[in-house]
Amino acid sequence: MDFSPIIAQLWGMLGWFIPAVLLISLLKTPWFKGYIGELLVRLFAHWQLDKRVYQRLHNVTLNTPDGTTQIDHVFLSPYGIFVLETKNMSGWIFGSEKQAQWTQKLYKRSFKFQNPLRQNYKHLKAIEATLGLNPQHLHSVITFVGGSTFKTELPANVTQGIGFIRYIKSFQQRVFSESEVAAMLKALQTGRRAPTLATHREHVQNLKRRSDPTAERQCPKCGSALLIRTVKSGAKAGQQFWGCSAFPKCRTMQSL
Repeated sequence: MDFSPIIAQLWGMLGWFIPAVLLISLLKTPWFKGYIGELLVRLFAHWQLDKRVYQRLHNVTLNTPDGTTQIDHVFLSPYGIFVLETKNMSGWIFGSEKQAQWTQKLYKRSFKFQNPLRQNYKHLKAIEATLGLNPQHLHSVITFVGGSTFKTELPANVTQGIGFIRYIKSFQQRVFSESEVAAMLKALQTGRRAPTLATHREHVQNLKRRSDPTAERQCPKCGSALLIRTVKSGAKAGQQFWGCSAFPKCRTMQSL
């Protein structure tokens, strides 16, 4: 019996089945969900924010004392600079402004994630350092896309869908001239890391290193090495922490 037609048919089925499985797997990854969320924000901004007023940069990676930080979107305008963090999530969202972690409830399962306001705070500090800017003109904005529902009261700068457009447009007092906006845009374009795959990979490695409590790191104040030290007395005796190697000139300490 000739099995050639059957084998050929099986190969034909595998030819579309394997790519389909790989595509479905890709669609479920956090990276792809994040990419879609950022793409939606770009489209909303393109439709609703006048490019002559609101200059924009996307996927901005800046150097920081402990490596790099990656910012989803920056909008520069005469009314201030808006630093936008995007979350593509569904389900119920629980959180408060000061909580370290928020909760996503999806059916009967709950997932913890970092408070995006805290996450975006580091982005604001990187922009502030790069531009030498007064922090009162920097505004943190969070937007959730993906059909999530807020189940707790959240600050006005935590929005859903195109809500970030309304929040940005609510600022109507001019604080920068057009030339100042242009200069800041140029400074960010010059100071950012090239938006390449290599930059993204390096940033991911920096994230992994920062999540490792024993990885080498630098003092954010003086640039010296941080060393693991142990509390010798008191109520916290025996606990370890990061201390600056330049002590006592520099007294920076971080939790381990």
